[in-house]
Amino acid sequence: MKRATLNRWSSVHSWSSLVCTAFLLMLCITGLPLIFHHEIEDALDPAAWSPANPGGPLRSLDSVLDRALDGRPGEVPLFMSFDVDRPVVNVTTGPAPDAVEADMHFASFDRTSRALVPPREDGIMEFLLQLHIDLFLGLPGMLFLGAMGVLFTVALISGVVLYAPFMRKQEFGVLRRGRSSRLRWLDWHDLAGIVVLAWALVVGLTGVINTLADPIFETWKREQLADLVSANDAVGVPPAELTSLDAAVARARAAAPEKELQFIAFPGGAFSTAGHLALFLRGDAPLTEHLTTPALIDARSGVLVDLREMPWYVKGLSLSKPLHFGDYGGLPLKVLWALLDLFAIVVLWSGLVLWWRRRRGSGHRALSVPVRTERGRVARGPARAMLRSTWSIPATLAVAVLVGLVVALISDGAADRLGWVLLALAPGAIALGWWRRERSA
Repeated sequence: MKRATLNRWSSVHSWSSLVCTAFLLMLCITGLPLIFHHEIEDALDPAAWSPANPGGPLRSLDSVLDRALDGRPGEVPLFMSFDVDRPVVNVTTGPAPDAVEADMHFASFDRTSRALVPPREDGIMEFLLQLHIDLFLGLPGMLFLGAMGVLFTVALISGVVLYAPFMRKQEFGVLRRGRSSRLRWLDWHDLAGIVVLAWALVVGLTGVINTLADPIFETWKREQLADLVSANDAVGVPPAELTSLDAAVARARAAAPEKELQFIAFPGGAFSTAGHLALFLRGDAPLTEHLTTPALIDARSGVLVDLREMPWYVKGLSLSKPLHFGDYGGLPLKVLWALLDLFAIVVLWSGLVLWWRRRRGSGHRALSVPVRTERGRVARGPARAMLRSTWSIPATLAVAVLVGLVVALISDGAADRLGWVLLALAPGAIALGWWRRERSA
């Protein structure tokens, strides 16, 4: 690589990193406790809730909806969702089908008794979640963070381009002792950056996809439900005229017996049409549990209108969520996710330190560019051997991390354990670099 080309890539890496680093640090720091949000919320909950009739019969969904509306006169149902690990139905109501979030009311009910389930207080975890998702700015905040994610991806790719010229004369994972503090920061930046590269690309790109959730669902409704939306524009279905929810669920489950109910969107809301109930069903396998299929039910007659597969872009959004938050492979995967998050913080902070010290004139990163002959060939050894020695370990780690993420997502049991082992190679490589540093003292 010529010096001018190298300098251009260095500028791209520096400025794309600088623009997004502060926000990426915020996302990494807030994301760290969010990895364990279930465990933290359980620890902070002073009294564990239990159903009134454990193991008893479940009340009908219609009776739970009636109970929810009894305390909210003049309101209409918007959404109904279900807890995975306890018999709890969550009902969201509002003054109108198109109510904004600030006007919505959320309540949870014990399905064994229809009693209200005490809500968890909106404490620090809810604050961190909103800060992480949209900076408390709604869609504009989400799109802004998505733009920061794009810049982060550019910084990662440009960092890969710069890695080989600066590391071709050093062993992988070297952490030099007895040198300047700037070189020590540089070694940590290079090692942590190349080790977390594959994981950071996955988390960064899936984060960008997640910020587009609202536009993606609007596109789905406009393109996939256009025929039903146009036919029901003027249709309004008051709660008293709704078909039986239990009958609607039975029809949907009969059409898709291998799926289970996850979510109900009532007529007129963002996820249905003015004249239909949208029952979102998910699969029962490790992969398909993240993918939903909407069953569209005529809100008055209860007739199953259609069972429509989600388009590829909605499926991509659904799969991006677990791959971004790391909550799909058990506690060991969460621990590994947290370690990689910490290493990403090291990369971001060390990059800031290096930029600041260079700005203060404390030395520049040496641009050691291969000397070229008149024919343009690299004079210092065979290029193929150089590439192999530089990239063999980083490429192996990247492949292992990507395979580990995928196998843990698509299956359970032994595949989860294989995913943990493969993902553990990344922090293991950094631990090996630290051990070699101590041994070389």
